[in-house]
Amino acid sequence: MTALTMSVLDLVPVRTDQATGDAVAASLSLARAADRLGYRRYWLAEHHNMPAVAATSPPVLIGLVASVTERIRVGSGGVMLPNHAPLVVAEQFALLEAAFPGRIDLGIGRAPGTDPVTSWALRHGAGGVSDEVVTRFPEYVDNVVAMMEPTGVGLALHGRSHVLKATPAARSVPEIWLLGSSDYSARLAAEKGLPYVFAHHFSGSGTTEALELYRSGFQASPALAEPRTFLTVNASVAPTAEEAERQALPQLLQMVALRTGQPLAAQLLVEEAEKLVADGLPAGHAELVEAMRRRWVIGDPASARAHLESLAASYDVDEVMVNPVGGAFAGGEPGAAPARERTLELLAS
Repeated sequence: MTALTMSVLDLVPVRTDQATGDAVAASLSLARAADRLGYRRYWLAEHHNMPAVAATSPPVLIGLVASVTERIRVGSGGVMLPNHAPLVVAEQFALLEAAFPGRIDLGIGRAPGTDPVTSWALRHGAGGVSDEVVTRFPEYVDNVVAMMEPTGVGLALHGRSHVLKATPAARSVPEIWLLGSSDYSARLAAEKGLPYVFAHHFSGSGTTEALELYRSGFQASPALAEPRTFLTVNASVAPTAEEAERQALPQLLQMVALRTGQPLAAQLLVEEAEKLVADGLPAGHAELVEAMRRRWVIGDPASARAHLESLAASYDVDEVMVNPVGGAFAGGEPGAAPARERTLELLAS
């Protein structure tokens, strides 16, 4: 990994042969592999009430991953700020940075990361993610940033000024990123002089426009002198293109179910996914699978690496964050994800 720097995105997928503990164990093994192979960052997503995703709490997972790795940066991709009080987020990440100084990233997003009912529950039943919470998102981002600083932030309450600090004696702060899949976060990141990541792995469209908005509107800040961004992409890499295609199929079908409003379930094994396709997909689903497949990086090591380098050049980024999506075959170890690890190994070799 010379000219192209690579990182890892992990949603902690849960397969039909796994319990949650197995999925977490597989992700910890994946993180150790990424650390050993020289990847720059390992980010964990926030999703709720989804049968195939165990990444419900990025701070907890970050602590687990950082404790079993040595040098890789570990962060959130991202924390969905409308779900949480800014002080709670600041406290969590200030503690993580104190425990693992210089290794923690705080990626912040505006989306709820779940359905309306779960959003309601996340806000303690207090009306879900209200319009006010979303409207005040820029203010909440400022609060999180300020609270993690050693001097904290002043809060005026009942005519008196109070100092709020995320942790009593900070010596460093996490690296803060804004994440998004629309132009809103691109504009906000540019305005605040923060690094920005567009969720290309999820959206697949609008990436060029969002990055151009970010770069053209960027205002330098004490934290960042010039625009900084990278690309996220789904990837399945195997010794042969045919094997990589087979291993990508379970996640492709999972995304089709999500996009078409189908009932969600644990991620299928490769054989289960192939049987579903052989039995016949609903009208339009095969075309959706093909459209997504073309946007993903799927193939043998040489073609996959060339595809990543082409994407990096097209979007003018020097870092690519890979979401390894390779599925598992029947009879494998539940606490492992060999296809996902092999994707990282083959890309790094």
